[in-house]
Amino acid sequence: MTSPFRTSTGGRIDRATTVEFTFDGQTLRGHPGDTLASALLANGRHQIATSIKLGRPRGIAAAWAEDPGGLVQIEEPFPEPMLLATTVELHEGLAAHGLPGQGRLADVPDSARYDAVHHHVDVLVVGAGPAGLAAALTAARAGARVALVDEQSEAGGSLLSGTERLDDAPALQWVAAAVAELAGLPEVLHLQRTTAFGSYDDGFVLALERRTDHLGAAAPKHVSRQRVWRIRARSIVVATGAHERPVVFADNDRPGIMLAGAARTFLHRYGVLPGREAVVFTTNDSAYDAALDLHRAGVHVQAVVDARPEGSPRRAECERAGIRVLSGAVVTGTRGAERITHALVAPFADGEVGAGSAITCDLLLVSGGWNPAVHLFSQARGRLRYDAALGAFLPGEELDGLAVAGSAAGVPDLAGCLTDGQRVARATLAGPPAADDRLPTAPESAVPTPPLVLWRVPDTSGADGSTSFVDLQRDATVADIARAIGAGLRSIEHVKRYTTIGTAHDQGKTSGVLTSGITAELLAIPVQDTGTTTFRPPYTPVAFAALAGRDRGRLFDPERVTALHEWHVAAGAVFEDVGQWKRPRHYPRPGEDMEAAVLRECAAARTGVGILDGSTLGKIDVQGPDAAVLLDRLYTNLMSSLKVGSVRYGVMCGVDGMVIDDGTVLRLAEDRFLVLTTTGGAAKVLDWMEEWVQTEWPDLRVHCTSVTEQWCTFPVVGPRSRDVVGAVFPQVDVSAEAFPFMTWRDTTLDGVPVRLARISFSGELAFEVYVNPWYAVAVWQRLLDAGRPYGITPYGTETMHVLRAEKGYPIIGQDTDGTVTPHDLGMAWAVSKKKPDFVGKRSFARPANQDPLRKHLVGLLPVDRQTVLPEGSQIVEFRTDGRLPPPPVPMLGHVTSSYRSAELARPFALALVKGGRERIGETVHVPVDGTLVPVEVTGPVLVDPEGARRDG
Repeated sequence: MTSPFRTSTGGRIDRATTVEFTFDGQTLRGHPGDTLASALLANGRHQIATSIKLGRPRGIAAAWAEDPGGLVQIEEPFPEPMLLATTVELHEGLAAHGLPGQGRLADVPDSARYDAVHHHVDVLVVGAGPAGLAAALTAARAGARVALVDEQSEAGGSLLSGTERLDDAPALQWVAAAVAELAGLPEVLHLQRTTAFGSYDDGFVLALERRTDHLGAAAPKHVSRQRVWRIRARSIVVATGAHERPVVFADNDRPGIMLAGAARTFLHRYGVLPGREAVVFTTNDSAYDAALDLHRAGVHVQAVVDARPEGSPRRAECERAGIRVLSGAVVTGTRGAERITHALVAPFADGEVGAGSAITCDLLLVSGGWNPAVHLFSQARGRLRYDAALGAFLPGEELDGLAVAGSAAGVPDLAGCLTDGQRVARATLAGPPAADDRLPTAPESAVPTPPLVLWRVPDTSGADGSTSFVDLQRDATVADIARAIGAGLRSIEHVKRYTTIGTAHDQGKTSGVLTSGITAELLAIPVQDTGTTTFRPPYTPVAFAALAGRDRGRLFDPERVTALHEWHVAAGAVFEDVGQWKRPRHYPRPGEDMEAAVLRECAAARTGVGILDGSTLGKIDVQGPDAAVLLDRLYTNLMSSLKVGSVRYGVMCGVDGMVIDDGTVLRLAEDRFLVLTTTGGAAKVLDWMEEWVQTEWPDLRVHCTSVTEQWCTFPVVGPRSRDVVGAVFPQVDVSAEAFPFMTWRDTTLDGVPVRLARISFSGELAFEVYVNPWYAVAVWQRLLDAGRPYGITPYGTETMHVLRAEKGYPIIGQDTDGTVTPHDLGMAWAVSKKKPDFVGKRSFARPANQDPLRKHLVGLLPVDRQTVLPEGSQIVEFRTDGRLPPPPVPMLGHVTSSYRSAELARPFALALVKGGRERIGETVHVPVDGTLVPVEVTGPVLVDPEGARRDG
């Protein structure tokens, strides 16, 4: 059945096809080509929701993204909050309901894809209206690489909302021909449903393409829901049009009040009559088109209320059509509940309002002028100027690489927009224009009567502006602006924040310039002195899912796995994330929790033999004649004296003398070193090296290359590790005399190169086996097979942490916090006294670094031999009464690492404690679950302090 609010013909909708949707639980019908807003209006639905603060009825006030009232929650096909009904394309199965300004996020992951694309062009044109199409054609015909993006579902811009003619034919015929021509040019990318929402430096623009909104549940699963286009352009043409501006008056927020241009859009594009009895309130000539078009479509236009005393030359045209025109009059208020029923009209002269009367209507159209959509220009830091004749802010300067064309630049008519788009495009091209550069001609427009700049109608209702709404979405009124000014605020930015005007989903598209005008009026200053609030990206709301793209779920952070990952999975490993790597944390056997598994793994490594996949350790190949010089400058100890074939532990500090990483360094040749770093610090250390080489010491002949993924590393640890390694590599003499601690050897296994190093991060006798990842699984299996007679046990990172902590080996970033020096860690031995300088050396002489109360790394042993201290726990002074001191409680330090030890048969911890080395032997306390746990302060090395096991 045809809706009484749908015209019998016309519009851009597919009338032959009907789709069903639900709104607020009611099943309704529309057509492909509708938006949710146009379909609701066609079904007689005007109230969409209630306002966020006051709960007043709110309806659809515009036809696109400038609408301040029609917020909806989509429920099907996937929950999406706070979308505008005017921008949601209708499709079968769509389910939605109105919102008071806050929505509901989905409680299940979105199954659709979101992605991003990079694109480079000579000319980017934003907006496919008459100026944008003219610019794109001009640039493309000249051979430029062109991208044309437009937020609507089809090209045409303002031509979709009217009956304009070009070359004495419907203007949309020229639009279709232009689109077809662009489609035939190989260097043109044309994207509809794509909103350019951010303009940045160097010709960089972000645009969001909606790829499935109009398809709904029928969208192919392989198509992304939205796509972010990252476009880099040599030149940008902004042809974004203009937003119609309302006028503020009492009770101007009722459903049924909308912008005049929006009514034309609903009529001509969607075949919808937004009302049956209309009043048109205007300050300029453009609203006369809406009055006449609606009249021709069968709407009874009760009156055109023109605030200008001289009215308009189009008055006669209206009167011939039987439309009453009231010049020098304004709408002072409205009546109605869920929808407007009357417009209150009164004479208006010299800013004074006379006695008025009520005119019956169910539709009130308002036009207070037009604001050029200068958002992208302003985002590019372009200055605006106020044009008093238009009552609008226009681009006020020329920008390199960005030009504004058409009505976005204040051009008033169709013919001017076409020629301006062509002019701007020609200016961006290096060569001559194409031979066939003709554009269609538009009929000459009558000279319009200058508009009247009217921000608001004085409130005669007695409400003192408290129902005169400036920002409908925020329920912000003229009274709120007056209150802000009364509080002493003068900056328009401060007024915005005080009132929250312009902070909702529409970002002040209809309220921003109104706020500037009303503020200037209340302050009695020129509007140009108030200026506008800052236009910031995004131009329209962008879903976080779109910004995240494919970087979500498992892809939120890159997952890196070692060559042995599948083996670990088969072995039942429980993984943890370390510096983007998936590392086995422990290998639980049936019935074991993590604590039991770790105690078993630790015992195996201390008494027999264990094996670890340490492939994630950072590895940096440092080569060149000055390689030793670079490392001497970056490490606190001397690396140039290291012999080929030997290994040295090193500490690296920042310029403030604080430890940033540690690890071992292998000297491979006179001009080559292999630097080993922590897993999480690999990228940071390489970046640190490059920063110094490239910016401070470019004279050094040295190159640094990450080889982390070129070497798999397997520490074989424990008293039987020599037996295992000796069995797999019989050609290598692995005795302590031939292969001492902190040396390395190269060998082969069945022709495959392998490097062995006597390095220990466990404090036990240990060998590190390095091999190409292609052979990692085979070498790992050989080691396991050789170790089976000795009960070889794979262990994970948790066991690695326990073993290293028992030996007092710190983890940088866990046992340090950016305020710890090598001396604080008890590593003064690692700070060279021979080198004249190194990064951070000067800082060690600062008085603060000599303070005896600096925090030192120490060990802690709970006296009860049972409590595992929570990491991060604070350490407090001893109290004989067993209670905390009164606040503020003085803190001595905190627990950095805490574990249960199989070797010690008790829990232990490492901690940073003020003057810690002087407190060894003392008892301090750690609050745990409301109880003070006494702990003994010890040295940090709790197992084999002499190093006899390690040296083997």
